[in-house]
Amino acid sequence: MRFLTFLLFLVAQFSISQNYSVAEIPKEMLENADAVGRLDRMDIHIESIDKMTYSVKQVVTVLNKSGSEYAATRVMYDDERKIKKIEATFFDAFGNELEVAKRRDFKDVAAVDGFSLYLDNRVLYYKYVPTQYPYTVEFTYEIETSDTGFFPPWYFLSGYGISVQQSEYSIVYPSIEFKPIVKEKNLENVQVEKTDIAGSLQYSATNIPAMEAESLSPSFSLLAPSLSIRLPKFHYKGYQAVVNDWHEMGIWIQEELLAGRDVLEENTVKEIQQLVKGIDNDLEKAKIIYNYVQDNTRYISVQIGIGGIQPISAIEVDKVKYGDCKGLTNYTKALLKAVGVESFYAVVESGSAKIDFEEDFADLVQGDHVILAIPYQGQYYWVDCTSQILPFGFIGDFTDGRKVLVVKPDGGEIMTTTSYLNQQNKQSIKARYRVLENLSMKGEVTLKTTGIQYDGRFSLEKGSREDNTEYYKNFWDNINGLDILDFKFDNDKENVVFTENVKLSALNYLSKNGNDYLLTLNAFNNGLYVPPRYRDRKMPFVVQRGFLDEDETIIEIPDNFHFTALPEKMVQETIFGAYKTEVIKKSEKQLLFKRSLQLNAGEYPKESYQDFRAFMRAIAKNDNQKIILKNDSQN
Repeated sequence: MRFLTFLLFLVAQFSISQNYSVAEIPKEMLENADAVGRLDRMDIHIESIDKMTYSVKQVVTVLNKSGSEYAATRVMYDDERKIKKIEATFFDAFGNELEVAKRRDFKDVAAVDGFSLYLDNRVLYYKYVPTQYPYTVEFTYEIETSDTGFFPPWYFLSGYGISVQQSEYSIVYPSIEFKPIVKEKNLENVQVEKTDIAGSLQYSATNIPAMEAESLSPSFSLLAPSLSIRLPKFHYKGYQAVVNDWHEMGIWIQEELLAGRDVLEENTVKEIQQLVKGIDNDLEKAKIIYNYVQDNTRYISVQIGIGGIQPISAIEVDKVKYGDCKGLTNYTKALLKAVGVESFYAVVESGSAKIDFEEDFADLVQGDHVILAIPYQGQYYWVDCTSQILPFGFIGDFTDGRKVLVVKPDGGEIMTTTSYLNQQNKQSIKARYRVLENLSMKGEVTLKTTGIQYDGRFSLEKGSREDNTEYYKNFWDNINGLDILDFKFDNDKENVVFTENVKLSALNYLSKNGNDYLLTLNAFNNGLYVPPRYRDRKMPFVVQRGFLDEDETIIEIPDNFHFTALPEKMVQETIFGAYKTEVIKKSEKQLLFKRSLQLNAGEYPKESYQDFRAFMRAIAKNDNQKIILKNDSQN
């Protein structure tokens, strides 16, 4: 009887644990949520320096289409990382089973299709197409790997818009020498239970509410409650290491992962040396080599977390003429070495959000991209060897202004890439247009951009005439009936300045208001983003990159029109930046409209958000300012 009672208890507990009805989700877990993590659990077992298994169970209820990103059923694997088990089960809103996907149902594809060089990096995935929301997926898998250097981090929340009812993370290890080093981040507002005993480390948290994505919020990874984990002694891609800091990490990467991979065939060395023959300046040599790589290779995408941080050899890249960021960077480094120019392999976390390497935590998880650092006369030139269009030494907003790991022969060093500061990100507009008697306009606009603003525009020179015409119509969508007559570009890569000269016209440019005619002063830089209002903002806000816009527009009107009252000079100066406009009457038929806006980069407290929004609203309102014209012939 005791056994039967115990069996019934287990059955009851199993039934409760499998109740995936949406009705069982606490109301507070639904607030600001597109998805709810019913259970998120990872159990890791370290057996030895080169053997680790981890099992994962994720149960996610997707409330709407936006929440589908949190229900991905895919796992990556390679020669060192084997998938032992995998299964996905889908349930409707009432917890009824809809579909079961066994391993045989998952598709097995290469991480990068079409390039046999990388076919050992693969993905198992199952694509579920929901017919209704909400639905729930239970996804389980088990991994066995020899790579104990690439340790799975843990996020108690995996993004904005998802809450988690139960989060569990555990590590079992064989002896004290394998005890993981853990860095806890942003756990202040999460109720986490931690158990740390000999041979075992466990974390558990319950009922974590969703974080709402707010305009201009810091990168989620900087705010997320999470754990970073590493082993000081580990195995990676066939190599063993003992690493306590970034200096030692750099030595290990240099000696084990990079050594011998910068060798080139003798005929390639001779070709490259001939290319720079007679040039003594190392920087000029580097520019020539960089252009050579741009002209003779192409990039294929293999993320660093899939393909590892070890590049294929320079000889292989030279043969096939393509590679990922690691391979192309190592190849460029080898070419520079062949002509006596020193350069260093640099690992970076890429993307428009600036994510720094953590100086006090040396692990292989950080970084998803590789660039090259070239020292010259006391400064570093950073180059992205994957780009076929970026100017030498310009990295744009993909890797700018962040701490990266530079791998030098004597050890690793955390350094900061080039930052493009407020005024360096400049756009200058010089325009002139004439309003015609039929109320249309015809004019010419010259735009010059530098810094990050250059980065956003210089690719126009690669576009077709049709695409660029459409681009300008969208860019100046405030001008009704716009017609692009002609355009030409000048891309000064040496000084990183992009110049656009655009000729245009527009029908019915003036709008009629009774017997008056309305003319918008700011025709060519109108459309500033105004961030949304929040009654109770939760997070600070970030202006990632500042900029400076300076505009001058000469406006001419027909002889039978005249200006009425003109606006006063406007000046607004705040901690966020400065905005100025001025209208100068050059003659009875000509005005000069001047505008400047500087926005300052920085992280600002949530209490300043309303002031920032008011500043941006005032700019947007003034940018839409109109003046009244009178038609003398109608008097």
